[in-house]
Amino acid sequence: MTADTLRYALVMLAAGIGIPVLAAMNAQLGGRIGSPPAAAMILFVVAFLAATVVTVLTSGPGPLRLAPLQPKHLFLAGLLVAFYVISITTVAPRFGIGNAVFFVLLGQIIAAAMIDHFGLFGALPKAMTLPRAGGIALMLAGLALIQFGQGRAP
Repeated sequence: MTADTLRYALVMLAAGIGIPVLAAMNAQLGGRIGSPPAAAMILFVVAFLAATVVTVLTSGPGPLRLAPLQPKHLFLAGLLVAFYVISITTVAPRFGIGNAVFFVLLGQIIAAAMIDHFGLFGALPKAMTLPRAGGIALMLAGLALIQFGQGRAP
């Protein structure tokens, strides 16, 4: 494993840890203020400010000039993020953080496999071989065992 590969894996591990933490914190905020969409809006304002600071510190605002020249469908990713945040903020308190994240992970694994297999959105193609499909099935089975394989906590 190269140093870059390890660094990328650790960054994505941290991002993965952040998903259920984000879900729990934003669900609590939505409940406390009485509006999951308002909690999502607050999250996006904070995220916008953080992304602005990172942009200014790393590349500066120059790359933003290229945004209007990009294919418009790429901007729909923002709608997907909004859908995720609003849905997890609304559903998690009623469905449970573990259940909500389980189904998010299930969707991520399925979508990632399809994106890789077909090379969608410019991704490097990675064919769905039998061993790969088996590995994905084992991951899904593992997630199911983790989430549904035991009783409730006291």
